[in-house]
Amino acid sequence: MDRRGGSLNGASTRTVRLLLVDDRPVVRKGLRIWLALEPSLEVVGEASGGTEAISLTQALRPDVVLMDVEMPGMDGISATAALRSVAPQSAVVILTLHDDAPTRARAQEAGAVAFVAKHRMEETLLAEIRRVAMAHEKQRRHERPVERHEGSDA
Repeated sequence: MDRRGGSLNGASTRTVRLLLVDDRPVVRKGLRIWLALEPSLEVVGEASGGTEAISLTQALRPDVVLMDVEMPGMDGISATAALRSVAPQSAVVILTLHDDAPTRARAQEAGAVAFVAKHRMEETLLAEIRRVAMAHEKQRRHERPVERHEGSDA
C-alpha cells in the first residue's frame, strides 16, 4: 500500500471510511488499533448499539459499517435493516461471533452485504471491507444522475 490510500497494484486510490459498531468497548478499541495500521482505511466513528449506529451513520456517512449482531437494545440485524432505508450510501458488513446459517440468512435479509465471523476476521475482514467498498462505490457511480452540459441536446 502507498500512503495516499491506494494499493501499489492500483486497486483503489480512495480511503474507505468505517464506522465500528459493537457494544463492547474493548472490541471497538482492538478493531480501531488494528484497522489504523491500514493506510487505505479510516475509522470515522464508533457506536455501542444499533440506535447510535443509525444516528452516526446518518451524520458521518461512512462507506462501510462494521456491525456486531448481538447488542443490548436494538441489535445489529435490526439496525442493518433500518440503515438500508435511512443510509443507503453505507454498506453494512456483519462482524459477529455467531457464524451460523440462520444468523447469516437474517443478516442478508436485513441488507448486510457481507458477513465475517469474528474468529476468522484476521483472514477475511480486510478483504471483505475492500471488496464491499469497491462494489458500493461502483453502484453509487451508476446511480448518480447524468449531468447535462451546456450546449448539449441531452
